[in-house]
Amino acid sequence: MHTSSHTVLHDPDGLIEAGLPLDREPYESLVKAVLAWTDQDTLTARDLEQIALQLTGHARAVASDVHRRAAQLPKDSGPKALADVVLREAEGRLAVSIEGTVRCVQNRARLVRALYERLDRLDAAASV
Repeated sequence: MHTSSHTVLHDPDGLIEAGLPLDREPYESLVKAVLAWTDQDTLTARDLEQIALQLTGHARAVASDVHRRAAQLPKDSGPKALADVVLREAEGRLAVSIEGTVRCVQNRARLVRALYERLDRLDAAASV
């Protein structure tokens, strides 16, 4: 007989995740560093893929926060409409396959930066 000590959580609305703050500072530092790269920087394709994966995962987490906060605003709200545009663009950019190139990593970094900018504007709109 096999018993498990693990509990499976079903959270389709992401409510558990919504209560956890994003670890923003390290990713903002990574974005800044990545966007400062020049063509002379020498990283292997595998290193670049790993950084792109990290940024992709974080972009998805920030996009979830943007979506949750935008959903709290009235349907005819300007900030909500802009958030919807940013989220559609983010979805398209995240659907692009990861490559081990500086260009790919920098595109993911720009996406994280854009999502944080939208999240900050949603926070400002919600506090008004």
